[in-house]
Amino acid sequence: MNIIFFAAALINFSWAATPAIPAATPGFDPTALDRTADPCGNFFQFACGGWLAKNEIPADQSSWGRFRELTERNRETLHGILEAAAKDDAKPDALDRKIGDYYASCMDEGAIEAKGLEPLRMELGRIERSTPADLTDAIAHLHSIGVAAAWSFSADQDYSDASKMVAEADQGGLGLPDRDYYLKTDAKSEEQRRQYVEHVYKMLRLAGEYEQQAAADAETVLRFESRMAKASQDLVFRRDPEHLYHRMKVTELSKIAPLLQWDRYFADIEAPMFSELNVVAPEYLKELSAMTTGVPWPEWQAYLRWHLVHSQAAMLPKAFVDEDFDFYGKKLSGAKELKARWKRCVESTDGVLGEALGRRYVEKTFGAAGKQRTSKMVKAIESALEVDLKSLEWMTPKTKREALSKFNAIANKIGYPDKWRDYSSYEVVRGDALGNLTRGRAFEDKRRLAKIGKPVDRKEWDMTPPTVNAYYNPQMNDINFPAGILQPPFYDNALDDAINFGAIGAVIGHELTHGFDDEGRKFDGKGNLHDWWTSDDAKAFDGREQCLVDEYAGFTAVGDVKLNGKLTLGENTADNGGLRIAMMALQALKGKNAPIDGFTPDQRLFLGWGQIWCEKRTDESMRMLALTNPHSPGRYRVNGVVSNMPEFFKAFDCPANAPMAKAVQCRVW
Repeated sequence: MNIIFFAAALINFSWAATPAIPAATPGFDPTALDRTADPCGNFFQFACGGWLAKNEIPADQSSWGRFRELTERNRETLHGILEAAAKDDAKPDALDRKIGDYYASCMDEGAIEAKGLEPLRMELGRIERSTPADLTDAIAHLHSIGVAAAWSFSADQDYSDASKMVAEADQGGLGLPDRDYYLKTDAKSEEQRRQYVEHVYKMLRLAGEYEQQAAADAETVLRFESRMAKASQDLVFRRDPEHLYHRMKVTELSKIAPLLQWDRYFADIEAPMFSELNVVAPEYLKELSAMTTGVPWPEWQAYLRWHLVHSQAAMLPKAFVDEDFDFYGKKLSGAKELKARWKRCVESTDGVLGEALGRRYVEKTFGAAGKQRTSKMVKAIESALEVDLKSLEWMTPKTKREALSKFNAIANKIGYPDKWRDYSSYEVVRGDALGNLTRGRAFEDKRRLAKIGKPVDRKEWDMTPPTVNAYYNPQMNDINFPAGILQPPFYDNALDDAINFGAIGAVIGHELTHGFDDEGRKFDGKGNLHDWWTSDDAKAFDGREQCLVDEYAGFTAVGDVKLNGKLTLGENTADNGGLRIAMMALQALKGKNAPIDGFTPDQRLFLGWGQIWCEKRTDESMRMLALTNPHSPGRYRVNGVVSNMPEFFKAFDCPANAPMAKAVQCRVW
């Protein structure tokens, strides 16, 4: 459950000198304020109006904000590390050689153009020669090289015994961002489906299909994936972990989806032996099984060819890259220009060799001192949450004891892993960009599959150290803060506690609160899916959550698209709880009360919160966010939260009828 979500963008590159790393944006920027605005009327405008006036969305981005600013700064740091490692005369050690060779291969556009379609031909030929009897083998092979076709299969913690890793099968294999893109009947959705068909056609033409075949195959792909989408679970349904746990024997899976030949599939992917697994979406796999005979084989081949080409686009010649960006970057996200190649190659290296690159990033930017400073603040926020839990008037003593037991079991992971991942078995060949990507995905696939049947590694991270993000994992019952986010504007050692508690302090509180949101509350302190609530407390909780559902459902994302209050419920709960806990922690410090820059400590805490969410988005990005993302847009993360806090009304002396001073406030934690 991360604090913010970034959609990956795809790949026209050229070698460039390493630019100077820009100075860090301060944790609080007085010039970002709009002092003409009324903080009680629109606090987002007051906190961010100056920033909004002087910032535009860069042409290669679909949104721009404080998170993006820091992401770009971190990318510059990674760029410098990789440029140095990629030099032929660098004589790096094995780790630097691996990240340097991967990056240099990605940057070598001349070699990629010279190879043309050759890297694809063998895989396309394999699909072309296959027969209906080869379907299971074909999907297994594509999965082994990182092509997300038909369904997904991996390892995950057992919902009923979080100490063990089990096999897990789930839905997957759609080319559009979510099932609703196939099912909604509004004009914009229909237009995007037409654009998708055109995009698939163009990509298949680039891959060598004749015009008539490519046109027919593109229509087939939409029809094929629409049937898959109808059988898929929607995002709101998947927010409830109880909907995602269907433990069964392999023999039972073979009964509900018999035509997918599961034993053959498991053998093909070289999965460890197991007799039981979690089937996340049984109805989806039933429908997919029916499609093995209900859909003509040439249509299956068209679908598989498309997903092969789609998954490899980033490391194919420029024509593929440009067309991929035209649809996913421009049409779906609203970006105007493709990112520079070095940016995309940095992202790709981080995606495939994240802990190898992250190790060098940590050595350069973070270190033990940063870890100690953050640990101190985490403890202060945790103390405030403990006080909050103990003082809840709506929760009965029995449930409160269980909540405190879970709270006391939360583990903290800060900065970077204690043990770095071993990439020694992953072969990187300089000059083989697509092969490096494919082998990297295969390495990760094998690494994950090898976990099946083994104890959970509770020290493992799900984000790389340079990532500007944070998350809570309910099955691990831990909070995770990569080094990438632990710097200005989220944490600034040169600034007062109020600003830092309003920024990174509220982020810490956000992640802690996730342990007790509508999803997290269903897991106990060990990470097991377990109902530890009394029925009365559960009803009280649901009523308080419904207040947030209704509040955020009233916010407009763009045009006639409203936010989905149910989809964003967990993040909205965490935002509201996180800032309130951060304020409690600040007040417990009893520090200096003198105003700074004309603002009291309480006011500065709210400004610290408001300014980390300064952002602009394209209409296309805003629409995608509202339809697929559990996070609300920045302006509602600010105004939605402060309008629920009497502490804000008091801090800014808001009149009773002010827009930011609602008569009825939503509060869960």
